Amino acid sequence: MKYLRQFGLILLFSFLGEALRALIPLPVPASIYGMALLFLALAAGMPLSAVEDTGDFLIEIMPVLFIPAGVGVLGCWGELKAMLLPAVLCVTLVTCLVFGVSGCATQALIRRERLRGGNGK
Repeated sequence: MKYLRQFGLILLFSFLGEALRALIPLPVPASIYGMALLFLALAAGMPLSAVEDTGDFLIEIMPVLFIPAGVGVLGCWGELKAMLLPAVLCVTLVTCLVFGVSGCATQALIRRERLRGGNGK
């Protein structure tokens, strides 16, 4: 019964996100509205235990939830095949860029901490 109540609460926030999406004409997905509302409720004092167990379960089964999306991509393979090389090149370039920027930012923060006399090694 506890899991049903927690799942119902998560669905309530999801539904409220759908309602906000219909009311507010911004290009924001309903799931983002729902997560923001759940975050605000938790920050305002709703106990984490009200959704924690079901949230942990949903995180554990998350890979299974991606199977329908993967099958949908395979169903559109004919249209996607023409874009495969540009997409792979873009993803590779952006991944390398993110690695480089993240590494440089991390090194800069470590250097800055060392100059301040922090405990960095």
